[in-house]
Amino acid sequence: MNGGDEVAAAAPPRAAAPPPQPLEWKFSQVFGERTAGEEVQEVDIISAIEFDKSGDHLATGDRGGRVVLFERTDTLDYGRSRRDLERTDYPISRHPEFRYKTEFQSHEPEFDYLKSLEIEEKINKIRWCQTANGALFLLSTNDKTIKYWKVQEKKVKKVSEMNVDPSKSLGNGSVASSSNSSGAKPYLANGGCLDRSCSSLSSDFAIPPGGIPSLRLPVVTSNETSLVARCRRVYAHAHDYHINSISNNSDGETFISADDLRINLWNLEISNQSFNIVDVKPANMEDLTEVITSAEFHPNHCNTLAYSSSKGSIRLIDLRQSALCDSHAKLFEEPEAPGSRSFFTEIIASISDIKFARDGRYILSRDYMTLKLWDINMDSGPVSTFQVHEYLRPKLCDLYENDSIFDKFECCLSGDGTRVATGSYSNLFRVFGCAPGSTEATTLEASKNPMRRQVQTPSRPSRSLSSITRVVRRGAESPGVDANGNTFDFTTKLLHLAWHPSENSIACAAANSLYMYYA
Repeated sequence: MNGGDEVAAAAPPRAAAPPPQPLEWKFSQVFGERTAGEEVQEVDIISAIEFDKSGDHLATGDRGGRVVLFERTDTLDYGRSRRDLERTDYPISRHPEFRYKTEFQSHEPEFDYLKSLEIEEKINKIRWCQTANGALFLLSTNDKTIKYWKVQEKKVKKVSEMNVDPSKSLGNGSVASSSNSSGAKPYLANGGCLDRSCSSLSSDFAIPPGGIPSLRLPVVTSNETSLVARCRRVYAHAHDYHINSISNNSDGETFISADDLRINLWNLEISNQSFNIVDVKPANMEDLTEVITSAEFHPNHCNTLAYSSSKGSIRLIDLRQSALCDSHAKLFEEPEAPGSRSFFTEIIASISDIKFARDGRYILSRDYMTLKLWDINMDSGPVSTFQVHEYLRPKLCDLYENDSIFDKFECCLSGDGTRVATGSYSNLFRVFGCAPGSTEATTLEASKNPMRRQVQTPSRPSRSLSSITRVVRRGAESPGVDANGNTFDFTTKLLHLAWHPSENSIACAAANSLYMYYA
């Protein structure tokens, strides 16, 4: 036996790395929590959530067209790591904490007179842009119009003292005149004369050495600062259908906006023109078979983007191939199992959201029933599938009649790519481990705070979902209980959530409340 064989024989087989342990999630904080019996206003319901790249700022948009910004407070120096801060004597929180920063009205309701169409002010998406000179930049969109916002601290200037000599002035800009009535000429506080007989060159207006002591300027101070949101640009009149996605490019200069049939490419500095890069509109609309549901740029490659369709497919396109990307570079779709097709097959296959992993290697997609993780180097099928709504399969007919089957749930990935999360009904959200060998599957309710005594909130019947609740509770399964033993309520749903880019922290929206969880 030679030396090489001895080494090979002596080397033990490499053991597979153990899967990460399931995280223990804890409640952190809540913004906008309702009191018992309080009715939620439609305009206050949160419709978009987004962390910035640093994770130090969080933005939410609501159906009333407002954007609310929150900032991180538990780290005193954003430029230093949490480990460095823990070595100091500064009192810091052991979990992420945010505070309200500011809010502004991003969109107003509009009316398209040419199409006789009302345009809602609801914020569909928010995306953070690169910061510069201490200012925050972000994009927000409703169904038709995208706006580019700059949020910056500005000093509030105030006049602290009107330094006019009180002995020669009766007030701000008043004339100081002699009280005698012997025909004395009226003089201004600075020594000037109002009488026409006074000449500007007369010896009465001689300037003494050192200047006129009564001529003083007001003092303007700027001690306080306030946050000012200013709309830098408006990108409008480029979409015939409702905008469902906006996504920033990694080049920091361009972004895309997508509606049902087209994807447009914009330059942040140019608001009066865009380039149509994807167009799936057929010559005859009767031939339309699928629509675009979500689109996102690759996090690292500025020439690559992905978009999903209502048929459950994801297309990866390369902007270098052609100006109009009619053909895709890769197609990701799961083949349909033979004999499984039904009336609802295509509806529940429609992808409501896609997200790239931070390294750009994987794409996470959410359809009505499942979460799927795709490797962009393997287009034969998803590498992982996570069942979210499988317990609803027997009730698809009722869900269709009440439009719940068209609910669009979002999804998100952790910064390290080892876990994924998405929302469900009853204000539940689920976290799955996607590392090899992981069996992690955690269900949390975003409407309960485990740190304080529970307050029972009376359920409010919904006009569109009340009948389905009655049908579900008469179902073959346990009444109002899913396969995991969790009760479910179709009148409450958690559609929007976001994962902190570098920590295990999730922000999720339940109606008008923003809940924060950490692990």
